[in-house]
Amino acid sequence: MAEEYAKAGVSVEAGYESVRLMKEHVRKTFNENVVTDLGGFGGLYSLASASMEEPILVSGTDGVGTKLKVAFLLDKHDTIGIDAVAMCVNDIICCGATPLFFLDYIACGKNIPTKIASIVKGVADGCVQGHSALIGGETAEHPGMMPDDEYDIAGFSVGIVDKKNIIDGKTIREGDALIGIASSGIHSNGYSLVRRVFGLNEPDAAERVREFYPELGMTLGEALLTPTRIYVNAIEALKKAVTPKAICHITGGGFYENIPRMLPAHFDAGIALGSWPVPPIFELLRDRGEISEHGMFNTFNMGIGMIVAVSASEADAAVEALEQAGEQAYIIGEVIKADHEVPEVIIL
Repeated sequence: MAEEYAKAGVSVEAGYESVRLMKEHVRKTFNENVVTDLGGFGGLYSLASASMEEPILVSGTDGVGTKLKVAFLLDKHDTIGIDAVAMCVNDIICCGATPLFFLDYIACGKNIPTKIASIVKGVADGCVQGHSALIGGETAEHPGMMPDDEYDIAGFSVGIVDKKNIIDGKTIREGDALIGIASSGIHSNGYSLVRRVFGLNEPDAAERVREFYPELGMTLGEALLTPTRIYVNAIEALKKAVTPKAICHITGGGFYENIPRMLPAHFDAGIALGSWPVPPIFELLRDRGEISEHGMFNTFNMGIGMIVAVSASEADAAVEALEQAGEQAYIIGEVIKADHEVPEVIIL
């Protein structure tokens, strides 16, 4: 049967080998709450150590999008998994949740065990950064549906928060400070536009992505493939130092679509342009693509990966706590009272 399946384009043996190669990476994410080893039909995780009055599970799922095309061009696959984890855990920590475990799904045209293991290594590295046990996953071979050398990856994260500690923006008031935490670059959003601007859909894309840019201090590919920053440690440190009122992940939709998600009705966000350094990759994108300021802030993170709202009196303490946690943080604006119901972002 395995031989017949192979004739159809699916290698059972390659699947076994992928699992064998990824085991060492997966096990480094395990902690005392992981009940099962690899190979079961379901991943088991104990909540016995969760000493909370009303524990609430928080879940999130996401993918990496067309950033994968850059990985294909460079034939480099050991960091894209970090992006998959980051896109999920950075979402669930916005409500104050602590990540517990993660699952991944990889669909590929052809199962090449060393490549799959490399992808999973990145997932495991991201899970270590995101304090998440990698307790399950799936690698699906799709011959005839995807090219042999391509794949897609998605992830699913589960965290926990005590109901009384949920961060939901309800306590936001006029004059609260907005703290921006620096991104590591473009992260994992806007790559369809990025690829158009830099000609990465053209036949010579493999050469273009390897071009060195003095203003970036690296090749274009290195800049574009920089992993999404994971903010789990930073937010945990912040919660110990101050009382965050709202947290926002600057993901797809940039500033204009994401910041309003953390604000209650009748409040706007005033963002002071120039209050943080915008990384060169965004200036390069703006100039090369002739993209408007609104377009940039509506597509990219512009150097800010997360935004936290705190009382003005706690702003300096928040920045200090984030910097001690290894982040670059800036006071980038404030909450403004508005006479309209739907929150807006105002770039000052």
